[in-house]
Amino acid sequence: MKTAHDLVTLAKSCIKEVRLADAAQAIQNADILLDVREADEYASGHIPGAIHMSRGMLEFKLSSNPELTARDLKIVLYCKTSGRAALASKALQEMGYQHVQSISGGFDAWVEAGNPVAKPEAVEFE
Repeated sequence: MKTAHDLVTLAKSCIKEVRLADAAQAIQNADILLDVREADEYASGHIPGAIHMSRGMLEFKLSSNPELTARDLKIVLYCKTSGRAALASKALQEMGYQHVQSISGGFDAWVEAGNPVAKPEAVEFE
């Protein structure tokens, strides 16, 4: 029986992971940057310009949004440490998306390297 770690290792063997050092350029060249973490993770901070689309609903949301169905979209995605993003990348490849990359090390590596983080603006009550 395979474990989650086994599935991630298998996914990483057949997807394209972009090195953290090359992530900013990959993001700049992408049509869309997807954060596949959970909503609370995204809300606590995310890569600037990222759109939240949790791993659990990814395939459904992409399929139902006409702007995101073109299989030649350049997609970069990430999660916390790169496991969910690897699984998501593999799923998108299986759906026919041709230009999918995940960020090696994920959001944790992005933050550790001192890259910018966006946070939703706090709502102040008077």
